[in-house]
Amino acid sequence: MSNSLLTKNALARSLKDLMMHIPLNKISVRHLVDDCGVNRQTFYYHFQDIFDLLGWIYKTEAVESIAQYRSYSTWTDGFYRIFCYIESNKSFCCNTLDSLGRGHLDAYLYEVTNDLIMGVINELAAGMDVSTEDKQFIANFYTLAFTGLVIQWMRDGMKDQPKIIIEKLSVLIEGNFLKALHKYEHKLP
Repeated sequence: MSNSLLTKNALARSLKDLMMHIPLNKISVRHLVDDCGVNRQTFYYHFQDIFDLLGWIYKTEAVESIAQYRSYSTWTDGFYRIFCYIESNKSFCCNTLDSLGRGHLDAYLYEVTNDLIMGVINELAAGMDVSTEDKQFIANFYTLAFTGLVIQWMRDGMKDQPKIIIEKLSVLIEGNFLKALHKYEHKLP
């Protein structure tokens, strides 16, 4: 692992640790560099500001979390991994949700969910005549529904079990991806 990546990971760990007991909006670069043991110049070499670091954390952890779950037979496992990530990083995610960094959480959820759903849509649409724009529209619809569900689950204190939510979601969605693709198939431009 490169020194640059080691430094970024150390800064990420420090931010996540600090966010366990300090609201994001109250954390300064000084807090981070003192906690991490690096200087301000090192921080600014890697990130523009704390929100840039926050976005980097979500982006790098998103890629690792669900990359192998982009198929019709595994999409529920991918969604479960998203819930597990949020549960295991509860302070970090909830702190982000209640801060000016909320956009980074939204972007994280949108990115991982849309990537997962597009994988399913593309798999199901193989051999069908459905435009890329229509596939993206279907994926966007389901992505926004799922991210809204996750945000509401977080706001409600994460009381419901993720497996139960996913089972309900699966019943609701089962067959609807394919049904939507068939409705858009051969649609005139």
